[in-house]
Amino acid sequence: MTDAAREEQELIARGVSLFNEAQFFEAHEVWEEIWRPATGERRQTIQGLIQLASAYVHVQRGTFSGGVRLFDKAFSRLDVEAARLLHVEIADALTLAREHRERIAAGGEIEPREYPRLGYN
Repeated sequence: MTDAAREEQELIARGVSLFNEAQFFEAHEVWEEIWRPATGERRQTIQGLIQLASAYVHVQRGTFSGGVRLFDKAFSRLDVEAARLLHVEIADALTLAREHRERIAAGGEIEPREYPRLGYN
């Protein structure tokens, strides 16, 4: 593995860890470092992860209309198989995020204990 590939994997793993600790803004910032130079499907997947984290930033802040918008953008970019190429497991998190999107769109709220978790392998 090249140094650049190793660094990318370390940043992906760090972002997953931050996301799982509900530090969504920080996860977004870490993933942005690898999103900028990425291309193709990798870029789309990383951007989807960034948008998913950003949606939860809006949830934490109570700006639900922004959360709905970012959930929709994330869903359009995230693919379970493409995420696996980055060693990130998102299937369960996407299922829960879709439920959360519908709940906040209907005026409901989400408790911090309900936030999804990503897998990393």
